[in-house]
Amino acid sequence: MTAAGKLEVLTVGRVGVDLYPEQPGPLADVRTFAKSLGGTATNVAVGAARLGRRSAVLTKVGDDGFGAFVRTALAGFGVDPAYVGTSADLHTPVVFCELNPPEDPPLLFYRDPIAPDLTLTSADVPWDVVVDVPLLWVTGTGVSVEPARGTQLEMLSRRGRPASGRHTVLDHDWRPMFWPSPEHARAEYEAMLEHVDVVVGNRAEAEVAVGTADPVEAARRLLDRGVELAMIKKGGEGVLVATEAGMTTVAPHRVEVVCGLGAGDAFGAALAHGLLAGWDPVDIAEHANAAGAIVASRLACADAMPTLAELDRLVARSAEETAR
Repeated sequence: MTAAGKLEVLTVGRVGVDLYPEQPGPLADVRTFAKSLGGTATNVAVGAARLGRRSAVLTKVGDDGFGAFVRTALAGFGVDPAYVGTSADLHTPVVFCELNPPEDPPLLFYRDPIAPDLTLTSADVPWDVVVDVPLLWVTGTGVSVEPARGTQLEMLSRRGRPASGRHTVLDHDWRPMFWPSPEHARAEYEAMLEHVDVVVGNRAEAEVAVGTADPVEAARRLLDRGVELAMIKKGGEGVLVATEAGMTTVAPHRVEVVCGLGAGDAFGAALAHGLLAGWDPVDIAEHANAAGAIVASRLACADAMPTLAELDRLVARSAEETAR
Protein backbone atom coordinates (compact mmCIF):
# COMPACT_ATOMS: atom_id res chain seq x y z
CA MET A 1 0.00 0.00 0.00
CA THR A 2 1.22 3.47 -0.87
CA ALA A 3 1.90 5.61 2.18
CA ALA A 4 -0.13 8.83 2.15
CA GLY A 5 2.99 10.95 2.57
CA LYS A 6 4.57 9.40 -0.53
CA LEU A 7 1.55 9.55 -2.83
CA GLU A 8 2.07 11.85 -5.82
CA VAL A 9 -1.22 11.63 -7.73
CA LEU A 10 -4.76 11.15 -6.44
CA THR A 11 -7.51 10.99 -9.05
CA VAL A 12 -11.17 11.15 -8.12
CA GLY A 13 -14.14 9.64 -9.89
CA ARG A 14 -15.19 7.29 -12.61
CA VAL A 15 -14.28 3.62 -12.63
CA GLY A 16 -15.68 0.70 -14.56
CA VAL A 17 -15.07 -2.38 -16.61
CA ASP A 18 -14.66 -1.75 -20.34
CA LEU A 19 -15.77 -4.47 -22.74
CA TYR A 20 -14.12 -4.22 -26.16
CA PRO A 21 -15.51 -6.04 -29.23
CA GLU A 22 -13.31 -8.77 -30.60
CA GLN A 23 -15.08 -8.49 -33.96
CA PRO A 24 -15.73 -5.36 -36.06
CA GLY A 25 -19.15 -3.93 -36.74
CA PRO A 26 -22.16 -2.85 -34.66
CA LEU A 27 -22.66 -4.21 -31.16
CA ALA A 28 -25.62 -6.28 -32.34
CA ASP A 29 -23.25 -8.39 -34.44
CA VAL A 30 -20.39 -8.75 -31.95
CA ARG A 31 -20.00 -12.26 -30.53
CA THR A 32 -17.24 -11.87 -27.93
CA PHE A 33 -15.69 -9.08 -25.87
CA ALA A 34 -12.38 -8.49 -24.08
CA LYS A 35 -12.49 -7.14 -20.52
CA SER A 36 -10.33 -4.20 -19.39
CA LEU A 37 -10.15 -1.71 -16.54
CA GLY A 38 -11.64 1.67 -17.48
CA GLY A 39 -13.05 5.02 -16.40
CA THR A 40 -11.44 8.44 -16.84
CA ALA A 41 -10.08 8.95 -13.32
CA THR A 42 -8.96 5.33 -13.16
CA ASN A 43 -7.18 5.44 -16.50
CA VAL A 44 -5.32 8.62 -15.54
CA ALA A 45 -4.12 6.97 -12.32
CA VAL A 46 -2.98 3.90 -14.26
CA GLY A 47 -1.25 6.04 -16.87
CA ALA A 48 0.56 8.03 -14.20
CA ALA A 49 1.73 4.82 -12.54
CA ARG A 50 2.98 3.53 -15.91
CA LEU A 51 5.05 6.73 -16.13
CA GLY A 52 6.63 6.04 -12.74
CA ARG A 53 4.35 8.08 -10.47
CA ARG A 54 2.89 6.81 -7.19
CA SER A 55 -0.82 7.09 -7.79
CA ALA A 56 -4.16 6.16 -6.28
CA VAL A 57 -7.80 6.62 -7.25
CA LEU A 58 -10.60 7.67 -4.92
CA THR A 59 -13.74 5.91 -6.14
CA LYS A 60 -16.29 3.23 -5.30
CA VAL A 61 -17.32 -0.06 -6.87
CA GLY A 62 -20.13 -2.53 -6.30
CA ASP A 63 -20.00 -5.55 -4.03
CA ASP A 64 -19.54 -7.92 -6.94
CA GLY A 65 -16.96 -9.77 -9.01
CA PHE A 66 -16.26 -6.76 -11.21
CA GLY A 67 -15.49 -4.72 -8.10
CA ALA A 68 -12.95 -7.35 -7.07
CA PHE A 69 -11.52 -7.22 -10.59
CA VAL A 70 -11.08 -3.44 -10.33
CA ARG A 71 -9.06 -3.68 -7.12
CA THR A 72 -6.89 -6.51 -8.42
CA ALA A 73 -6.30 -4.77 -11.75
CA LEU A 74 -5.36 -1.49 -10.06
CA ALA A 75 -2.82 -3.21 -7.85
CA GLY A 76 -1.44 -5.02 -10.89
CA PHE A 77 -0.89 -1.69 -12.64
CA GLY A 78 0.87 -0.28 -9.56
CA VAL A 79 -2.05 1.93 -8.47
CA ASP A 80 -2.88 1.94 -4.77
CA PRO A 81 -6.46 0.55 -4.34
CA ALA A 82 -6.69 1.69 -0.71
CA TYR A 83 -9.22 4.42 -1.52
CA VAL A 84 -11.60 2.24 -3.53
CA GLY A 85 -14.75 1.94 -1.44
CA THR A 86 -17.78 -0.32 -1.87
CA SER A 87 -21.45 0.49 -2.40
CA ALA A 88 -23.16 -2.66 -1.17
CA ASP A 89 -26.44 -2.09 -3.04
CA LEU A 90 -25.02 -1.05 -6.43
CA HIS A 91 -23.22 -2.78 -9.27
CA THR A 92 -19.77 -1.94 -10.65
CA PRO A 93 -20.37 -0.07 -13.93
CA VAL A 94 -19.85 -1.80 -17.26
CA VAL A 95 -19.17 0.04 -20.51
CA PHE A 96 -19.47 -1.46 -24.00
CA CYS A 97 -17.42 0.11 -26.79
CA GLU A 98 -18.36 -0.03 -30.47
CA LEU A 99 -15.34 0.41 -32.73
CA ASN A 100 -17.06 2.44 -35.43
CA PRO A 101 -15.81 5.06 -36.01
CA PRO A 102 -12.47 4.14 -34.43
CA GLU A 103 -11.49 7.78 -33.83
CA ASP A 104 -14.52 8.43 -31.62
CA PRO A 105 -16.09 5.08 -30.72
CA PRO A 106 -19.65 5.17 -29.32
CA LEU A 107 -19.98 4.04 -25.71
CA LEU A 108 -22.87 2.25 -24.06
CA PHE A 109 -22.82 2.92 -20.31
CA TYR A 110 -24.46 0.64 -17.75
CA ARG A 111 -24.46 2.89 -14.67
CA ASP A 112 -28.11 2.81 -13.55
CA PRO A 113 -29.72 3.69 -11.22
CA ILE A 114 -26.48 5.45 -10.20
CA ALA A 115 -22.83 4.48 -10.44
CA PRO A 116 -21.04 3.73 -7.15
CA ASP A 117 -18.37 6.36 -7.96
CA LEU A 118 -21.12 9.00 -7.86
CA THR A 119 -22.09 8.02 -4.31
CA LEU A 120 -18.86 9.30 -2.73
CA THR A 121 -19.53 11.09 0.54
CA SER A 122 -17.36 13.00 2.98
CA ALA A 123 -16.94 9.82 5.00
CA ASP A 124 -15.22 8.15 2.02
CA VAL A 125 -12.57 10.87 1.62
CA PRO A 126 -9.02 10.59 3.00
CA TRP A 127 -8.90 14.27 3.90
CA ASP A 128 -5.21 14.41 4.80
CA VAL A 129 -4.34 12.97 1.39
CA VAL A 130 -6.64 15.36 -0.47
CA VAL A 131 -5.05 18.36 1.23
CA ASP A 132 -1.42 17.25 0.96
CA VAL A 133 -1.07 15.20 -2.25
CA PRO A 134 1.12 17.00 -4.83
CA LEU A 135 -1.43 16.53 -7.63
CA LEU A 136 -5.19 16.12 -7.26
CA TRP A 137 -7.16 15.25 -10.40
CA VAL A 138 -10.93 15.84 -10.58
CA THR A 139 -13.47 15.63 -13.41
CA GLY A 140 -16.67 17.25 -14.56
CA THR A 141 -18.51 13.94 -14.24
CA GLY A 142 -17.69 14.01 -10.54
CA VAL A 143 -20.07 16.94 -10.00
CA SER A 144 -22.89 15.70 -12.25
CA VAL A 145 -25.08 14.46 -9.36
CA GLU A 146 -25.25 14.34 -5.59
CA PRO A 147 -23.75 13.17 -3.31
CA ALA A 148 -20.55 13.14 -5.38
CA ARG A 149 -21.05 16.77 -6.40
CA GLY A 150 -21.01 18.12 -2.87
CA THR A 151 -18.18 15.80 -1.88
CA GLN A 152 -15.93 16.86 -4.75
CA LEU A 153 -16.64 20.55 -4.21
CA GLU A 154 -15.83 20.13 -0.52
CA MET A 155 -12.53 18.48 -1.46
CA LEU A 156 -11.64 21.40 -3.71
CA SER A 157 -12.65 23.94 -1.08
CA ARG A 158 -10.63 22.32 1.69
CA ARG A 159 -7.58 21.92 -0.55
CA GLY A 160 -7.79 25.48 -1.89
CA ARG A 161 -6.05 26.65 -5.01
CA PRO A 162 -2.59 25.06 -4.66
CA ALA A 163 0.67 26.90 -4.13
CA SER A 164 3.81 26.48 -6.25
CA GLY A 165 4.88 22.89 -6.80
CA ARG A 166 1.39 21.46 -6.20
CA HIS A 167 -1.47 21.18 -8.66
CA THR A 168 -5.21 20.66 -8.82
CA VAL A 169 -6.28 19.61 -12.31
CA LEU A 170 -9.81 19.77 -13.71
CA ASP A 171 -10.49 17.40 -16.59
CA HIS A 172 -13.72 18.63 -18.22
CA ASP A 173 -14.73 15.02 -18.99
CA TRP A 174 -18.02 16.20 -20.51
CA ARG A 175 -20.42 13.28 -20.92
CA PRO A 176 -23.85 14.64 -21.96
CA MET A 177 -25.69 11.48 -20.86
CA PHE A 178 -24.77 12.26 -17.24
CA TRP A 179 -26.30 15.78 -17.24
CA PRO A 180 -29.79 17.30 -17.70
CA SER A 181 -28.35 20.07 -19.91
CA PRO A 182 -25.10 21.87 -20.85
CA GLU A 183 -26.32 24.93 -18.95
CA HIS A 184 -26.70 22.93 -15.77
CA ALA A 185 -23.18 21.56 -16.23
CA ARG A 186 -21.71 25.02 -16.81
CA ALA A 187 -22.80 26.21 -13.37
CA GLU A 188 -20.95 23.32 -11.74
CA TYR A 189 -17.84 23.79 -13.87
CA GLU A 190 -17.81 27.46 -12.90
CA ALA A 191 -17.81 26.52 -9.21
CA MET A 192 -14.79 24.26 -9.67
CA LEU A 193 -12.76 26.85 -11.58
CA GLU A 194 -12.35 28.82 -8.37
CA HIS A 195 -10.13 26.09 -6.93
CA VAL A 196 -8.02 24.61 -9.76
CA ASP A 197 -4.81 25.77 -11.43
CA VAL A 198 -4.81 23.50 -14.49
CA VAL A 199 -7.70 22.74 -16.87
CA VAL A 200 -7.76 20.30 -19.79
CA GLY A 201 -10.48 19.56 -22.33
CA ASN A 202 -11.46 19.71 -25.99
CA ARG A 203 -13.34 22.44 -27.85
CA ALA A 204 -16.80 20.99 -27.20
CA GLU A 205 -16.00 20.66 -23.51
CA ALA A 206 -14.68 24.21 -23.37
CA GLU A 207 -17.95 25.45 -24.81
CA VAL A 208 -19.88 23.72 -22.04
CA ALA A 209 -17.51 24.98 -19.34
CA VAL A 210 -16.95 28.61 -20.35
CA GLY A 211 -19.41 29.31 -23.14
CA THR A 212 -17.22 29.26 -26.24
CA ALA A 213 -15.72 26.60 -28.49
CA ASP A 214 -13.09 29.00 -29.81
CA PRO A 215 -9.86 27.67 -28.26
CA VAL A 216 -8.16 31.04 -27.82
CA GLU A 217 -11.19 32.73 -26.29
CA ALA A 218 -11.88 29.71 -24.07
CA ALA A 219 -8.30 29.78 -22.84
CA ARG A 220 -8.54 33.51 -22.12
CA ARG A 221 -11.68 32.99 -20.08
CA LEU A 222 -10.01 30.22 -18.08
CA LEU A 223 -6.92 32.33 -17.41
CA ASP A 224 -9.16 35.20 -16.33
CA ARG A 225 -10.63 32.86 -13.71
CA GLY A 226 -7.21 32.30 -12.17
CA VAL A 227 -6.24 29.10 -14.01
CA GLU A 228 -2.47 29.02 -14.58
CA LEU A 229 -2.37 26.48 -17.40
CA ALA A 230 -5.16 25.68 -19.88
CA MET A 231 -4.86 22.99 -22.53
CA ILE A 232 -7.55 22.98 -25.21
CA LYS A 233 -7.43 19.95 -27.49
CA LYS A 234 -8.13 20.71 -31.15
CA GLY A 235 -8.18 17.21 -32.58
CA GLY A 236 -6.09 16.90 -35.71
CA GLU A 237 -4.91 20.49 -35.28
CA GLY A 238 -3.06 19.70 -32.05
CA VAL A 239 -3.49 21.24 -28.61
CA LEU A 240 -3.53 24.89 -27.56
CA VAL A 241 -1.25 25.53 -24.59
CA ALA A 242 -2.15 28.72 -22.73
CA THR A 243 -0.53 30.48 -19.77
CA GLU A 244 -0.25 34.11 -18.75
CA ALA A 245 3.05 34.18 -20.67
CA GLY A 246 1.33 33.39 -23.97
CA MET A 247 -0.37 30.78 -26.16
CA THR A 248 0.97 28.29 -28.66
CA THR A 249 -0.34 25.25 -30.52
CA VAL A 250 1.56 21.97 -30.26
CA ALA A 251 1.13 19.71 -33.29
CA PRO A 252 -0.25 16.18 -32.90
CA HIS A 253 1.65 12.97 -33.56
CA ARG A 254 0.26 11.11 -36.57
CA VAL A 255 -0.69 7.46 -36.05
CA GLU A 256 -3.12 4.95 -37.50
CA VAL A 257 -6.07 5.04 -35.11
CA VAL A 258 -7.32 1.69 -33.82
CA CYS A 259 -9.47 3.04 -30.99
CA GLY A 260 -9.59 6.63 -29.77
CA LEU A 261 -11.08 5.60 -26.44
CA GLY A 262 -8.55 6.29 -23.67
CA ALA A 263 -6.34 8.62 -25.69
CA GLY A 264 -7.53 11.61 -23.67
CA ASP A 265 -6.82 9.79 -20.43
CA ALA A 266 -3.29 8.96 -21.59
CA PHE A 267 -2.89 12.65 -22.44
CA GLY A 268 -3.99 13.44 -18.89
CA ALA A 269 -1.56 10.99 -17.31
CA ALA A 270 1.36 12.52 -19.22
CA LEU A 271 0.12 15.98 -18.23
CA ALA A 272 0.17 14.94 -14.57
CA HIS A 273 3.67 13.50 -14.92
CA GLY A 274 4.98 16.61 -16.65
CA LEU A 275 3.49 18.93 -14.05
CA LEU A 276 5.12 16.97 -11.23
CA ALA A 277 8.42 16.91 -13.12
CA GLY A 278 8.33 20.69 -13.53
CA TRP A 279 8.48 20.56 -17.32
CA ASP A 280 7.80 23.53 -19.56
CA PRO A 281 4.12 23.50 -20.68
CA VAL A 282 5.07 22.96 -24.33
CA ASP A 283 7.20 19.94 -23.39
CA ILE A 284 4.27 18.62 -21.38
CA ALA A 285 1.93 19.00 -24.35
CA GLU A 286 4.35 17.25 -26.72
CA HIS A 287 4.60 14.25 -24.41
CA ALA A 288 0.87 14.30 -23.68
CA ASN A 289 0.12 14.30 -27.42
CA ALA A 290 2.49 11.36 -27.78
CA ALA A 291 0.72 9.48 -25.01
CA GLY A 292 -2.66 10.03 -26.63
CA ALA A 293 -1.37 8.96 -30.03
CA ILE A 294 0.13 5.75 -28.67
CA VAL A 295 -3.07 4.71 -26.91
CA ALA A 296 -5.16 5.62 -29.98
CA SER A 297 -3.03 3.16 -31.96
CA ARG A 298 -3.92 0.33 -29.54
CA LEU A 299 -7.10 -1.48 -28.51
CA ALA A 300 -7.67 -0.78 -24.80
CA CYS A 301 -7.40 2.00 -22.24
CA ALA A 302 -5.62 1.06 -19.02
CA ASP A 303 -3.73 -1.80 -20.63
CA ALA A 304 -2.55 0.46 -23.45
CA MET A 305 -0.97 3.20 -21.32
CA PRO A 306 2.60 3.96 -22.51
CA THR A 307 5.87 4.12 -20.63
CA LEU A 308 8.03 7.22 -20.43
CA ALA A 309 10.57 5.62 -22.78
CA GLU A 310 7.84 5.17 -25.41
CA LEU A 311 6.83 8.82 -25.08
CA ASP A 312 10.41 10.02 -25.39
CA ARG A 313 10.94 7.92 -28.52
CA LEU A 314 7.84 9.24 -30.26
CA VAL A 315 8.59 12.86 -29.34
CA ALA A 316 12.17 12.49 -30.58
CA ARG A 317 11.07 10.83 -33.82
CA SER A 318 8.51 13.55 -34.50
CA ALA A 319 11.15 16.24 -33.87
CA GLU A 320 13.49 14.55 -36.35
CA GLU A 321 10.76 14.34 -39.00
CA THR A 322 9.89 18.02 -38.51
CA ALA A 323 13.56 19.02 -38.85
CA ARG A 324 13.97 17.27 -42.21
